[in-house]
Amino acid sequence: MSREQRQLVLRKGRLELESCRLPRRPAGYARIRVLLAGICNTDLELQRGYYGFEGVPGHEFVGEVVECDDRRLLGARVVGEINLACGRCEWCLRKLGRHCPVRKVLGIVGHPGAMSEYLTLPERNLHRVPDSVSDEQAVFVEPLAAAAEILDQVRLPKEGSVAVLGDGKLGILVAKWLLHRGASVRHYGRHRSKLALTAADGAEITVSARRPRAAHDLVIEATGSPQGLADAVRLCRPRGTVVMKSTVHGSVALDTAPVIVDEITLVGSRCGRMEVALRALRHHDFGLEQMISAVLPLERAGEAFELAQRRGIRKVLLRPVR
Repeated sequence: MSREQRQLVLRKGRLELESCRLPRRPAGYARIRVLLAGICNTDLELQRGYYGFEGVPGHEFVGEVVECDDRRLLGARVVGEINLACGRCEWCLRKLGRHCPVRKVLGIVGHPGAMSEYLTLPERNLHRVPDSVSDEQAVFVEPLAAAAEILDQVRLPKEGSVAVLGDGKLGILVAKWLLHRGASVRHYGRHRSKLALTAADGAEITVSARRPRAAHDLVIEATGSPQGLADAVRLCRPRGTVVMKSTVHGSVALDTAPVIVDEITLVGSRCGRMEVALRALRHHDFGLEQMISAVLPLERAGEAFELAQRRGIRKVLLRPVR
């Protein structure tokens, strides 16, 4: 194996492809050859200045283990938990390492991401990909797990529909997951071609920039827009719940009066359990490959990021492997 690699580096909003030596692999870590990496809305927000990020972005990936301490992992196709936690604090001992106060986060905080030919992650973060799951499906495991996390946090209402607000990649996955779990879903968005992906699974769809008032007991906000939270509150019935999924660079304006008067619960929601998503992928076809608009090589990353921001585009993937 070559001791050099190519990686995509984000500095002050600019993307640059660089060659460098492979980073050191600490004890207990695996080195992974990246087969596919996904561009998500968080990556686009990092480019806009979210977290003041500089470095190698990317946290959605599927790869092959090429170096490790646990020889049982060698050669395995894997996906990985993005939070590199200490393993010792109260949150880690409660199996909530995603809230470890000293954690690093793959491609977001303090640890180089997946938009490179190789990455390193602790072996305890890795999950084997079943043979029946393709690379193109496996690269969706991290966001699908984030969608599944919603039902670890809130219960589906016994009666009435659930609203999903936003027809981007995460919004589609959230709607697909809730439909998979038996919910009656009303999916709001602006692109009929995107909403068709969940309509085929049974969602009722609304193609409009305008939202009705007080229509749902549970609203999932996944627009990736600063206006999305206010729209979600407007959609929510009194004593209902809004689950917030969007990560947006900058402040979000919200009139809290309707939240207080209507006694609406706001729930932040982030990462989920990858084992849940992988188990579901073994037995259920979520139509994930239909969500892919393009797969581009790493040297065309600038073009890929521009494409990912265009209206109507679904998922854009990078293939670092030459």
